Amino acid sequence: MTEDYREMWTHLGLDLDAHDALLGVLGGAYQDIFLSQKNRPEGMKYFDFVMSEVHGLRIKELLDEKKAGRKIVGSYCVFVPEEIVLAAGATLVGLCSGADFATPEVEKLLPRNTCALIKSSFGFKLGKVCPYLESADMIVGENTCDGKKKAYESLGHLVKNLYVMDLPQVKSDQGRALLKSEYQRFRTAMEALTGAAVTSESLKQAIQTVNAKRAAIHRLSILRKADPAPISGLDALLANQVFFYDNPARFTDSVNQICDELEKRIAEKKGVFPAGTPRILVSGCPQAVPNWKLPFIVETSGAVIVGEESCVGERGARNLTDASGETVDEMMDAIVDRYYQVDCAIFTPNPQRLEHIQEMVATYRADGVIHYGLQFCQPYLMESFPIEKALEEKKIPTLRIETDYSMEDVGQLKTRIEAFIEQLR
Repeated sequence: MTEDYREMWTHLGLDLDAHDALLGVLGGAYQDIFLSQKNRPEGMKYFDFVMSEVHGLRIKELLDEKKAGRKIVGSYCVFVPEEIVLAAGATLVGLCSGADFATPEVEKLLPRNTCALIKSSFGFKLGKVCPYLESADMIVGENTCDGKKKAYESLGHLVKNLYVMDLPQVKSDQGRALLKSEYQRFRTAMEALTGAAVTSESLKQAIQTVNAKRAAIHRLSILRKADPAPISGLDALLANQVFFYDNPARFTDSVNQICDELEKRIAEKKGVFPAGTPRILVSGCPQAVPNWKLPFIVETSGAVIVGEESCVGERGARNLTDASGETVDEMMDAIVDRYYQVDCAIFTPNPQRLEHIQEMVATYRADGVIHYGLQFCQPYLMESFPIEKALEEKKIPTLRIETDYSMEDVGQLKTRIEAFIEQLR
């Protein structure tokens, strides 16, 4: 934590005492959870470095981009198309929403029974501890669930640069038309923000850049089907989390390097857990930094996580955008088609998500599924019941977990998860 960074954080308007406390907790948790793991791939040192500089060097890079005239766009959701942001000459970064912060202040604006993720995003703003949020020239919200939709009305009074994107709730011709019109509107907004037109050349390059990033993280995902598992679920989740923060080209290179290492491990039958360790697929709500509670409990209870059916996981990264178009209109249609495949729980009906979970169970040879729901996240909690029933009918053991970001229920969760893992044995 250098004086240069403190000057940078002061310039951004962060509360230095609160920010120091946050980094202290984050660093301690990272040390205990990640660096205590044994037999980690060497390539994880890059991601350790990224996390050590997540509020330092990476923020300096973004501010240097701003000084050079580039705009920074912050996002909370995988439905915000990075291709359009890059094509307009801007940089997209994920925003903070993975821990409780400034809860008393948040509950002056939002009901106590609001989803933990929404309350977290407000907490990082009200607590003045998220440099990504304060660096952004535009913050993009999206009307996924009712909670977010109404919360953005309040967030709009806290930030000056909030852009809200509407999303369809039903997959139909009309729903696709809405998504297309919203992406066209977003393209216009991005062009106005940066002063640069989205051209066929810039859009094709952006699609190729984002496709390469997604292909790299999906390569990492597929390698996890090996037994013994060549990488822990915690480390794989970390790579998926860094996906939203890092420079795209650098991230792609780093993930491919660790994949090269994992392929050698697989050939040598080396793993981070013994062969035959119970294999878990985690399905449900996204797990943003520093929300590592569930995977830590699972992987210290005798199992390994081999996949995430989540926005911070395969749901957000598995499909590529068709790059064969030559005109802006053709490529915009391809972007709409790609994002329309995201099987978020906001859609009704949503049979594709159940199909995706079953596909992942087979691909990653999972012995069971843990459905992870954040308290008061109505879409995923509502879907958890029929998904559990359908999976059990397919003889796929399933455990529904409902929790938040606090540590108060760790003991209870560990007891339930250990019993579930014992059932899998």
